[in-house]
Amino acid sequence: MSEEPAARPEERPRAPREVWKKGGRLLSVLLAVNVLLLACTLVSGGAFNKVAVYDTDVFALLTTMMLLAALWTAFYLLRTARRPGAVPHRDAHAGPIWLRGGLVLFGVCTLVMDVFKTGYYSSFFECQSAIKILYPLTQAVFVIVQTYFLWVSAKDCVHVHLDLTRCGLMFTLSTNLAIWMAAVVDESVHQAGSHSNASHARLAPDPGSQAGGDCACATTVCRIFEQGYFYLYPFNIEYSLFASTMLYVMWKNVGRLLGSGHGHGHGHGHAPSRVSLFRETFFVGPVLGLTLLLVGLAVFVVYEVQVSGDGGHTQQALVTYYGFNIACLGLMTLVSLSGSVIYRFDRRAMDHHKNPTRTLDVALLMGAALGQYAISYYSIVAVVVGVPRDALGALSLAHALLVIAQHTFQNVFIIESLHRGPPGAEPPDAPPKEPCLTFANPDALHALPACPPTPGPVGPSLEGPQEATAATPAPRTHWRRRCLKDISLFLLLGNVILWIMPAFGARPHFSNKVEVDFYGYSLWAAIVNICLPFGIFYRMHAVSSLLEVYVLA
Repeated sequence: MSEEPAARPEERPRAPREVWKKGGRLLSVLLAVNVLLLACTLVSGGAFNKVAVYDTDVFALLTTMMLLAALWTAFYLLRTARRPGAVPHRDAHAGPIWLRGGLVLFGVCTLVMDVFKTGYYSSFFECQSAIKILYPLTQAVFVIVQTYFLWVSAKDCVHVHLDLTRCGLMFTLSTNLAIWMAAVVDESVHQAGSHSNASHARLAPDPGSQAGGDCACATTVCRIFEQGYFYLYPFNIEYSLFASTMLYVMWKNVGRLLGSGHGHGHGHGHAPSRVSLFRETFFVGPVLGLTLLLVGLAVFVVYEVQVSGDGGHTQQALVTYYGFNIACLGLMTLVSLSGSVIYRFDRRAMDHHKNPTRTLDVALLMGAALGQYAISYYSIVAVVVGVPRDALGALSLAHALLVIAQHTFQNVFIIESLHRGPPGAEPPDAPPKEPCLTFANPDALHALPACPPTPGPVGPSLEGPQEATAATPAPRTHWRRRCLKDISLFLLLGNVILWIMPAFGARPHFSNKVEVDFYGYSLWAAIVNICLPFGIFYRMHAVSSLLEVYVLA
């Protein structure tokens, strides 16, 4: 009776390690889900005046979560990351410079928001709970610590304190999502209060604080602080989402082993060391994109001035706004389709290597687009089913349909671009090259065929034959590369202006009464305020993805 072959030595420790890896991930996910559900329950409950959940309860929970997350972050930086062999690998795909730069930009704006919020609550300190002033100060400390942590550690594949690190990352991610939800609810309540011409009331009044006129924001400085921090809420929302994506990639990389070709490099491992913004383009994409950006800024300013006026020019402002957006979305849809058509003639192999960052990028593109999809489909139903059918209804319908088309075809183009191999990669159906040998003696006997001679350069050159040949790309490949770079830059600038408009307060969803009359203000406001932040995040994430597409083209 033959015995079963013994397991190879390298296989023995892997099975229990994989089981414990899954167990550690499950433990951290369960912790994050429970903490996030508790925070969401308090935040959503505090949004309704009839629920006995007070703003001080929400602020106390979020302050505690931020302090715990900041303490764990400090422990990671001072203890975990400094242990010998703690970070044997760094994922080159994680934390690209434009993502970290965006995180710093939104972090700075969040700090300014915290200054305004502290000034606002300090204006009537005598009738407010101390937690309302402590909350923005704690958030400022949390943002500074977390931004530094993600800047220096976003690429880490840590191999010590595995379970503690996984739980810490997931807890910090839950904290960012809870802050994001609190900001969305706060902005929604503020907008609902402005619509009903009521005074601003963040959440249910705290019975422990004095109510009435004593806490009214009566001074000019107080009103400036109040308007300032609400104006900066979109940046706080984007900061929380950016930080959450980077924390998720770090969580996926805990205990990860990288091969020799995955631990270093830039981008997907094929990006050039120097990147010039308009290098190797036809300049059509950058010029059209910049023109679109400038025209969009002018339309946005005109729209804001006319909508915030006496109300007599609201319809004209909406026609201008929808007209520009329809033209912009139509152009971006056609350009995205053109990019996908160019890829049909691209012979580069697809890159199927495991890449948590790319997987997350694709998931975020698809997931964040659901926000705009939802708003668009609600608008389509309101216009088609509701009455009356006027010009604004037709513009709203065309805008909704083009939003769906533009998101769909842009996602197809970006996802296909991110999965393309490097320039010069062999296609999957290319015949294998026959091995060859080069001999100094042509009469020597050999089993393998001789390599064909490499053509030399035309004219005098200091380079060798191989360098000269490699430096001259094929004309068709060069033409396709330039077109893809133009397409990516045009789409990048188009997404920038489509991010600026809603991020800085453009809300045609409420000025156009088609959806408001059909659904009622409360339901429509809930739909827009929940879904629109995902749409704003989609535009920013599309910008970072298109920049990577440009680099890799």
